[in-house]
Amino acid sequence: MNTIPDLVGAVWRKSSYSNGGDANCVEVSDGFPGAVPVRDSEAPTGGVLLFPAAAWSAFIVTVKGGRLG
Repeated sequence: MNTIPDLVGAVWRKSSYSNGGDANCVEVSDGFPGAVPVRDSEAPTGGVLLFPAAAWSAFIVTVKGGRLG
């Protein structure tokens, strides 16, 4: 059974590639086994996308120009 983690106490971080400003960035939260919550830093009280950890890892590898497998 899939369950949605309780994100009330989530600690969010921006990408190290962010310019440090408050706009135009996504934030992720660590500490959720098997899942990566992602939100828009411009709308922190808005919705959250929840990705399976393997899918998020594949996305990051692709964005960085790497190869899977």
